[in-house]
Amino acid sequence: MAKDIVNNSNLDLELDDNKDVKYLVSLLKDKYSEFSLINDFSVAVNEEYVEKDILLKDNDIVAIIPPVSGG
Repeated sequence: MAKDIVNNSNLDLELDDNKDVKYLVSLLKDKYSEFSLINDFSVAVNEEYVEKDILLKDNDIVAIIPPVSGG
């Protein structure tokens, strides 16, 4: 769903220093209003699941991961 909202599977963003994942999510919601429709998702930075208070660094790769369901 996130891919559909930003109309791409990749998005390059430049952030100021000392910004965390929570800030990035807020930025995405401001820039893409439909992003607020995603109620629950996980975030991975450099292929590792992280909490939203982790600080981002130059060249970090962030993935928005939708809830997984199945059985």
